[in-house]
Amino acid sequence: MANVVVVGGQWGDEGKGKIVDLLTEHADICARFSGGHNAGHTVKVGDVRYPLHLVPCGILRPKVTCVIGNGVVVEPGTLLAEIAQLAQQGIEVQNRLLVSDRAHLVLPHHPLLDGARETAAAKAAIGTTRRGIGPCYADKAARTGLRVADLYDPAGRDLLETVLRHGNEVAVKLWGLAPLEIGVILEQFFGAGGHRDQLEPYVANTVDYLARRLEDGASVLMEGAQGALLDLDHGTYPFVTSSSCVAGGACTGLGVPPSRIDFVLGVFKAYSTRVGAGTFPTELLDATGETIRKRGNEYGTTTGRPRRCGWFDAVAARHAIRINGIDGIALTLVDVLDAFDEVKVCTAYKHRGQTLTEFPSQVRVLAECEPVYRTVPGWGTSVCDLASLSDFPQRALDYLALLEDLLNVEVTIVSTGPERRRTIVREDTPSWKRLAGPPG
Repeated sequence: MANVVVVGGQWGDEGKGKIVDLLTEHADICARFSGGHNAGHTVKVGDVRYPLHLVPCGILRPKVTCVIGNGVVVEPGTLLAEIAQLAQQGIEVQNRLLVSDRAHLVLPHHPLLDGARETAAAKAAIGTTRRGIGPCYADKAARTGLRVADLYDPAGRDLLETVLRHGNEVAVKLWGLAPLEIGVILEQFFGAGGHRDQLEPYVANTVDYLARRLEDGASVLMEGAQGALLDLDHGTYPFVTSSSCVAGGACTGLGVPPSRIDFVLGVFKAYSTRVGAGTFPTELLDATGETIRKRGNEYGTTTGRPRRCGWFDAVAARHAIRINGIDGIALTLVDVLDAFDEVKVCTAYKHRGQTLTEFPSQVRVLAECEPVYRTVPGWGTSVCDLASLSDFPQRALDYLALLEDLLNVEVTIVSTGPERRRTIVREDTPSWKRLAGPPG
């Protein structure tokens, strides 16, 4: 398989986990490049569900080595608990998972500050998972954070104590929170059998590891978190995440040169969803939106929060395709639309009498936009158990063709349910032949 970056093309929750799991059957390495345990990728194999937050989805393929890259922020307790859970489910992690020594650590004061800011913001809250991801990335940018490598530095304990004391000052003086017990945390990290000892078998210089494997001809699948419209630079700022969700983030978040990327696969739902606050032009606050939510089981893997639902937004999707350089599309949850007599697609926005076909950079403008819809007939029958697109009802095929026409990108993979078997790969398409080819 080529060296492939898999990214979300919407506001996250597009079903990237299933697609990554599918593709890693053909890959040597699966490497996560952004986000933290705010991400939630659920993979269903048979009747077993594997909810993953930090460990790459390729871990379910026994021959695949998984890498947590330097662009990921790691909460040690969460990672260790996830490893233990996978072991209980019969998934071998030891000797198959590498954690970058350059990755930053989510520390105990980060979720406290995250929650305090969200609470204080009230109606203006971003809607974060309150897991400390933003404060951790803020410390990284301010050069006041702690990296995995620092756990193994002779001065590491002192470094952590300094960071925690500063965190306590902010928590107490700015937010009026109770101070953390620094001694307890230091023991948790550096005491016998603590985080440092438990993480040590997994820690590696993953930049060098990936460079060596690429030189040897290994194929690498680079797994993103969240989605392009939540990207810190290119999303609906400030209602975004704190990291780079786009394909370029694979280079900075793993240390992989751009010249090593052969293919970018964008994962899109056949409709749209969003969690938390922020503008959402096609949101449906009616029975249709509720039907989509129930049929798609649209509740967050990480938080359990109900997702906001709406029709597919081709304006936003074109923006995602442009900034990622998407070469092919994996279209998921097509089966959710089985129930509708009519299906709508947003093709443009109306804003103060003007028609917009480009995605606005200002959320104020986006909030004032009204979607311009194209309505097409629904197909009125289940596509869940169909093994080939040749078995699809013509109206479902027409919907796929409409999206390809609006986005000017091939639909390479079609997913019609959470299970591995409910996936159709369009092996006759040029995009799949490029994706499935050897690393270039």
